[in-house]
Amino acid sequence: MVLAEDLAKQQRSISVAEFFEKNKHLLGFDSPTRGIITTIKEAVDNALDACEEAEVLPDIFVGIKKVDAEVYRITVEDNGPGIVPENVPLVFGKLLYGSRFHQIRQSRGQQGIGISAAVLYAQLTTGIPTQVVSRTGAKARAHRFELLIRTETNEPEIVSHEEIDWDRTHGTRIEIQFKSSLAAKKRLVDYLRLTAIVNPHARITADIDGEMTVFERVSGEVPPCPKPILPHPHGIEFGALKRIAAANTGTVEEFLIGSFSKVGKKTADEMIALANLKPTRKVNKLESEELKRLLDAMQAVKVPAPPAQQCLSPIGEDLICKGLEKEIQLDFIKARTRPSTVYGGHSFIIEAAIGYGGKVPPEGTAQLFRFANRVPLLYQQGACAITSCASQVNWKSYGLSQQGLPMGPVLIMVHVASTNVPFTSESKDAVASIPEIEREVVLVLQELGRELKTYLYRRDKKKQQDDRARAICSVIPEIAAKVSEIVELPLVDTSPIEGKIMRKVVAKKRTVDGKVRIDVNNYTAKEVTLVLYNLSRDAAEDAVPRPDFVDNMDGEYNKVWRRTLDAGEAWHIAYTGSGDGSVDLRGVEDGVKVVVDLDV
Repeated sequence: MVLAEDLAKQQRSISVAEFFEKNKHLLGFDSPTRGIITTIKEAVDNALDACEEAEVLPDIFVGIKKVDAEVYRITVEDNGPGIVPENVPLVFGKLLYGSRFHQIRQSRGQQGIGISAAVLYAQLTTGIPTQVVSRTGAKARAHRFELLIRTETNEPEIVSHEEIDWDRTHGTRIEIQFKSSLAAKKRLVDYLRLTAIVNPHARITADIDGEMTVFERVSGEVPPCPKPILPHPHGIEFGALKRIAAANTGTVEEFLIGSFSKVGKKTADEMIALANLKPTRKVNKLESEELKRLLDAMQAVKVPAPPAQQCLSPIGEDLICKGLEKEIQLDFIKARTRPSTVYGGHSFIIEAAIGYGGKVPPEGTAQLFRFANRVPLLYQQGACAITSCASQVNWKSYGLSQQGLPMGPVLIMVHVASTNVPFTSESKDAVASIPEIEREVVLVLQELGRELKTYLYRRDKKKQQDDRARAICSVIPEIAAKVSEIVELPLVDTSPIEGKIMRKVVAKKRTVDGKVRIDVNNYTAKEVTLVLYNLSRDAAEDAVPRPDFVDNMDGEYNKVWRRTLDAGEAWHIAYTGSGDGSVDLRGVEDGVKVVVDLDV
């Protein structure tokens, strides 16, 4: 039998670095393929946070280069404020070291694990030190470090340190080498594209093994950096209350007013009375039972929600639409930002967008983009509350087929902005099921569903009207020609009849005996200024009138005419050609124009 003394000899404490060394899957390093994405994600998150805190428009470079059979060098460089030399080894070489863990505000990184975990992963797979270059200003020289992590103590090991010249006036550059694979290259590019969508103020340049991709910014304004707030009385737990009370030398009343957000003298007195305590008692002298009564009173008294405008930084409806439209061509897009609300004392805002058509694949389930604090969530989609909420919505009532998620050319985007995003694990891949968050996600998707339903109804109605209009434009002239032939009388001009029926701007293209003719009639009661586009293989060199602009695109000629038509005015274009291609009107509202190609 093993004696207790023998067991005691085997027991020892372990450092957090040792723990994650054996449990790296908890941080998103469960495979070499995923290791690249996780490393870049952590480095880009840090770069974006640093730039925003310094109120600098982020300009980020991401490089991936194969240096050996299975070894890749990952480089991420930013133009942020840099890191003071004394802190560089700790930031990159010590797990659970950071500046945001004790702050209650929206941020991408929080625990101080991510980038140092990447350093640890590189150390495990190749043993090559991580190289960090940082510069804090034009008057200071850059400092270059080579770093490892002492896993048994969770302390940085500085392999080398020197001052160097660097062309950036301020910023940070990290180079990490580890065993990996580019099998997930498409997912990596998707991650960068999604990051650009929810960070429209950032420019990201990626060099992936020699293939360059640039994601340009669409906003020239740095979003306001969230400011830290005090904890909310409804989000505090007994252990935390006991800890901060022990460190406070004030009275119970002073403690409540000075240590918690949205607690004034009246609210504090109400809490103290409910807890049956004296306002003048020193809070650090309270017994555990008294603290428990105080905590119950804090939870029971109604307190306004935390100041979300101060601690959160939502993207905004306009920038969400611009970001999506820049990267994905869509026929329809709408975004919504819900009012701020609270779960467990933590402020959060749900933003969402829905897109339809364009270059979204027409078959299969909808594309679902999930984000938390402006960071894409690429993995564990099925375990995420956002996916569950999107599946709960009855999309059939909004005109879409559904098998869990809606079917067809649909794009759904959901962003959770919070002072404390409830992830299901440390790898931060999925949002946990919190009723308050789920309710807001469902509500915003239902709002967007109604918008989409309106768009689909108007689209189908317009299509029906256009089909009828095209039938009129096609059939009436044919009837007139047949009648004229039967009664042996000159052909009657049917334009007045079309005008009475249509009351729109009508463009008709027809080809007869090698002559292309485009007729534009303004049957409305107002003057219209329009632009007519005709794309075909015909150069139309003898066109009357001459086009204002002609562009040769690989053998196809895009011909453009600009014209203002009075109410009731007609306009004609003619040229020699085969009549293939297409014709379109711009500058006229969809509801008051009809384009008919009689050659089709």
